[in-house]
Amino acid sequence: MISTDPNLMHNTAPMLDASPAGMVRAMLRHRRLIGQLVRRDVLGRYQGSFFGVGWTLVTPLLMLAVYTFVFSVVFRSRWGVSQHGGRMEYAVVLFAGMLIFNLFGETINRAPGLILANANYVKRVVFPLEVLPVVALLTALFHALVALLAWAAIAVFVLGGLPWTTILLPLTLAPLLLGTLGVAWMLSSLGVYARDIGQVTSILTTALMFLSPIFFPLTSVPPAFRALVMANPMSFIIESSRAVLILGDLPDWGMLAAFFLGSALLSSFGWWVFQKTRTGFADVI
Repeated sequence: MISTDPNLMHNTAPMLDASPAGMVRAMLRHRRLIGQLVRRDVLGRYQGSFFGVGWTLVTPLLMLAVYTFVFSVVFRSRWGVSQHGGRMEYAVVLFAGMLIFNLFGETINRAPGLILANANYVKRVVFPLEVLPVVALLTALFHALVALLAWAAIAVFVLGGLPWTTILLPLTLAPLLLGTLGVAWMLSSLGVYARDIGQVTSILTTALMFLSPIFFPLTSVPPAFRALVMANPMSFIIESSRAVLILGDLPDWGMLAAFFLGSALLSSFGWWVFQKTRTGFADVI
């Protein structure tokens, strides 16, 4: 459960403006509250643990070691980024894909329980519930950035450096962040009315992970099934992010613009769903 200072909730009565402009105004109006909640969410998650925030780095590295062993040692998978492609190179490429997907997966899996976990805000306190999915997304983004620093250090050692196109990563991630936020608003709202949404999202995110080009290059997918993999929106984001981080290639600007537009529409729709359904939260919880 997220806790906050009552002073930060002053004059934060819900604004039932379901328009995209209302979404932007709400985020700007509550930006200080969002910042405080993200900080408390990050620190509170690891409070009392031995490694503290270090678990943000330890967990993905442990999973990376397991996946690298299974896929590159047991299944002998190779990526072939360079002529000397081996297990370490495979680990670098795999880690980059995991970072991108975990940013999405962590937010989506938390979303259905956000309102239920903070039911006291629904019934007793005037609180902008719409910021909870934003906090979950920014917390996941913080974890991704910490892991990205570790990835960069490993990539410099294994690949000999990073291409200049690395600075374009925020552009490839922007559609992912917008779209994920829209889905998080929808799931957090629907999770109040259908308590099993959390189980469904867990299954779907696992399926999406293995249907994304994280553990395998897209070129290794048989042509008959390649369209199925590319229908997964995470595939384009992961491929584009790897292109700028590892290959030094520019993203497909046309596709990126189309994804950004689609993500903006999805975010606006998620916001609309949340605002239209929030009035019934108190009656259900």
